[in-house]
Amino acid sequence: MTKKAFIITGIGVVVGALSGYLYYFYVGCSSGTCAITSRPLNSTLYGALMGGLLFNMFVKSPKKS
Repeated sequence: MTKKAFIITGIGVVVGALSGYLYYFYVGCSSGTCAITSRPLNSTLYGALMGGLLFNMFVKSPKKS
C-alpha cells in the first residue's frame, strides 16, 4: 500500500471511531444488553473498523503491468 492509501484509510478509522462513539453517546442502548452499543469501547472500535473499511474502498489499486 502507498502512503496515500494509509492516510485515506487512517482518516476513515478516525471518522468511524468518532461516529461510533457519538452513536453510543446519543443513541446508545437503554437496556444494556445490546452487543455493540452497550459500552463505548465496543461502539468506538466497531465504528473504527467500519470507517476504515468504507474509506479503503476509495483507494485505487495499482495497475499490474
